[in-house]
Amino acid sequence: MEKNVTRGGQFLVKETKAQDIFTPEDFTEEQLMMRDSVKEFTDKELWAHKDKFEHKDYAYTEASMRKAGEMGFLSVAVPEAYGGMGLGFVDTALVCDYISGATGSFSTAFGAHTGIGTMPITLYGTEEQKLKYVPKLASGEWFGAYCLTEPGAGSDANSGKTKAVLSEDGKYYSITGAKMWISNAGFCSVFIVFARIENDKNITGFIVENDPSNGITLGEEEHKLGIRASSTRQVFFNETKVPVENMLSERGNGFKIAMNALNVGRIKLAAACLDAQRRITTEATKYANERIQFNTSISNFGAIRSKLAQMATSCYAGESGVYRAAHDIQERIAAREAAGESHQDAELKGVEEYAIECSILKVAVSEDVQHCSDEGIQIFGGMGFSEETPMESAWRDARISRIYEGTNEINRMLAVGMLVKKAMKGHVDLLGPAMKVQEELMGIPDFETPDYSVLFSEEKELIGKLKKSFLMVAGAAVQKYGPDLDSHQQLLMAAADMLIEIYLAESTVLRTEKMVATKGEAACEAQIAMAKLYLYNAVDTIAQKGREGIASFSEGDEQRMMLMGLRRFTKYQNLPNVVALRETIAAKVIADNAYTF
Repeated sequence: MEKNVTRGGQFLVKETKAQDIFTPEDFTEEQLMMRDSVKEFTDKELWAHKDKFEHKDYAYTEASMRKAGEMGFLSVAVPEAYGGMGLGFVDTALVCDYISGATGSFSTAFGAHTGIGTMPITLYGTEEQKLKYVPKLASGEWFGAYCLTEPGAGSDANSGKTKAVLSEDGKYYSITGAKMWISNAGFCSVFIVFARIENDKNITGFIVENDPSNGITLGEEEHKLGIRASSTRQVFFNETKVPVENMLSERGNGFKIAMNALNVGRIKLAAACLDAQRRITTEATKYANERIQFNTSISNFGAIRSKLAQMATSCYAGESGVYRAAHDIQERIAAREAAGESHQDAELKGVEEYAIECSILKVAVSEDVQHCSDEGIQIFGGMGFSEETPMESAWRDARISRIYEGTNEINRMLAVGMLVKKAMKGHVDLLGPAMKVQEELMGIPDFETPDYSVLFSEEKELIGKLKKSFLMVAGAAVQKYGPDLDSHQQLLMAAADMLIEIYLAESTVLRTEKMVATKGEAACEAQIAMAKLYLYNAVDTIAQKGREGIASFSEGDEQRMMLMGLRRFTKYQNLPNVVALRETIAAKVIADNAYTF
């Protein structure tokens, strides 16, 4: 089962070799064909009609979803037995990536339907439930929605007040309650509804058909900052009768269903932010090349070139992390199936294995797309603030991605919390490496100058040191606070930022190293520059967050020792010329007039 696949969270303590990770350059011919087909659909049906989405044309969103169903894009992750393509997790991420870049409205509708609208039935439903509902959802004949959030239960999802009362004859449940922020509510056929039976500790999931005559009413469409043509309504259930056979999984299992659905949703959300970044970077580059000020294109100005370089770099890093994790999940699912597990169990446990990486990527890429769109507006100047350009809507659409699938604050704390729990269970050995770091701090530093003649030798050594910095801070924090660590949220947030930067920096360097091995350094000049630039920025972030964390729980000699260690672990032997790196990246993007990596 293990093969060469690093278990979830193990990237922190186990060396990963470039040849063992999957990158976008490893797409098969079939995957490239799928990508091109999705891009063609997105350009023709979505990007060309952005104005319809911005003017709240909900009917066009629904019609576009039906076309996506006809093209088979809604069925990629659905097993063949239930009318789907039964493709792997990488294919799922790929389709989600390239279908989501044109508009957040369609991206939300697509994600809500294929993910939290369909997946809970596929992974938790009985055979009868799957045969009844999944083929219609896979084809786009029916659409799904997910009713979890309530006016008083947002991030604390298990505190919902919606009730499910069993009838006297034991044949059905009557569901009563209110749900809010329900994507696809205006045109869905099936709701996944979470309600509490009696005084159960945990909520229970139900499959509820959307029948207005059965006590279901909808609120008006919400008027939102972004994703304007995504149908978002409140849903009210008034003694809605649901047959007992429509309970999803077991009684009290709803919270588990909700959390596992969010794990998948998090990495898919990260994928869904990637093509938006590509398109923003491309549009900003085109404008910078065309816009003349002071008798020259503004793309010749260093301040603009710096922005384009950073925008391209964050997108490249996001791609590197998303497809690395997606393939790891795919390999884990395949290994479990080969060991005799059902597809349902294998996929559930395979995704759950990488819940840490899913949270890391959700936070990183959602924040990168927001920053990218903000810089896009800045490059467009006054025009960027106008609805006539795509930057204004891109900025508004990007904002929701830091909120749904669990806020970024919660995902930061989850990433570190899950890592500590894995260590406690013995799934990831953090204690041993953390103790070695403590011993290293007490020892005499090695003052020899290493040989960095091989490409990325210093960068990879530095990434190893960055991992030590996290182990030092997190290890000392766990020792000090033990089970009370959860209550120190600002410390957890600082540690999470260190963890996020380590994973993204390593993914970017390994992807580029693998690419150079096949194409040569000359063909990968810009990619090498992006890998080095991302790492440079990551080192700065880790140094800052490390100091913040250390200062929050230590003092005296202990604090001085850890700060000394942090300086040692975040120190370059040969500081890169960051301006030159940005210039190399910008020159490539500007010459291509697009993001072409």
